Amino acid sequence: MEEKKQCGFRTTIGGQALIEGILMRGPEKDAIVVRSPEGLVTKVEERKFIKDKYPILGVPIIRGAATFLSSIITGVKALMYSADYFPEEGEPSKFDLWLEKHVPAEKLQSVLVVFSVVLSLGMTLGLFMLLPTFLAGLVSKYFDSALLHNVIEGVVKIAIFFCYLILCSKQKDVRRVFSYHGAEHKTIFCYEAGLPLTVENVRIQPKHHPRCGTSFLFVVIIVSILATSIVFTFVEWQNFWVRFGIHLLLLIPVVGLTYEFNRAVGAHDNKLTRILSAPGMWLQNFTTNEPDESMMEVAIEAMKLVLPQEEGKDKW
Repeated sequence: MEEKKQCGFRTTIGGQALIEGILMRGPEKDAIVVRSPEGLVTKVEERKFIKDKYPILGVPIIRGAATFLSSIITGVKALMYSADYFPEEGEPSKFDLWLEKHVPAEKLQSVLVVFSVVLSLGMTLGLFMLLPTFLAGLVSKYFDSALLHNVIEGVVKIAIFFCYLILCSKQKDVRRVFSYHGAEHKTIFCYEAGLPLTVENVRIQPKHHPRCGTSFLFVVIIVSILATSIVFTFVEWQNFWVRFGIHLLLLIPVVGLTYEFNRAVGAHDNKLTRILSAPGMWLQNFTTNEPDESMMEVAIEAMKLVLPQEEGKDKW
C-alpha cells in the first residue's frame, strides 16, 4: 500500500497524459511537453476561459458541462499535437487521402478536431447510454418492474466502464500513456507538498491522485445512475428511444453536479472526502502506472511552464 502524502496545499493545476508527453493546465497557461525522437518539444499557450466570453457558462452546474466539453476539445488537440511526432508506419488510409484532397491544409486540423470530438462523444453515448438502455430493454420484456430495469441499466454501465478500463490497460501503447499519467500525478503531488521539482522528489510521491479524470468519469456514471433511477421511478416509460432521450436531457445536470461534487471534495482533505474519493482512487490502478525517469522529466518541465507568476493564484 502506498504511503499517504499530506499536501501543503491543493492546486487547481491539472493535466492529461499524451503520446510520449503531457498536457499541463495552469490558471494562466496550457503547456504541452512531448519527448520526440529529436528531444523535448514544448508548446505553451495562454489559457482562455469560455466563461469570460459567455458569463452564463460560469454559473454552477452549467459550468461543469461547459468545462467538460472544453477539456475534451483541448485534450483532443493536445493528443493530435503529440501524435504528429510519431506518425504511423505504412501507407495512409483512403480516408486520410480523401481529407488531404478535399479539405484545405489550414482547415484540416480543425476538421480533424471536430471529427475526433464528435466520435469520442458518440462512442461515449453509445457505450454508456445506448447499449445499457438497449440491453436493459431486452431483459425488461420478461418482467414488469421499473426498479429492476433501472438496476440492470446501472449494472451494465458500471460493467462496461470496468471492462473498458481493463482492456485499455492491457494495450502496450496505452500502458506507456498511463505511465505518463502516473508522472503527471506524482509531479502535482510534489508541487503541492512544496518540494523542489526534481526527479528524486517526484519519484517518491503517490501515483494516485484524488482529483483525477478517472475518478471524475466514475462519479459521472454513479450520479447518472442515481439521477435516472429517481426520474424513471416517477416516469415509467419503457420505450427505448424515450428512455435514451431522457438520458440525454439529464446529461448536462449530471455532469454539472459531478463537477460541483469534485470541486467540493477536492477542496477538503478529511475522513469523509477520503471515503468519497476512495472508489475513484482504486480505479486508478487501471489507468496509472509507475513512470520512468524520462517521463518524470517531461512532467516536471510541463509543470514549470504553467506555474503562475503570482504565488497562490492556483490555490484550490
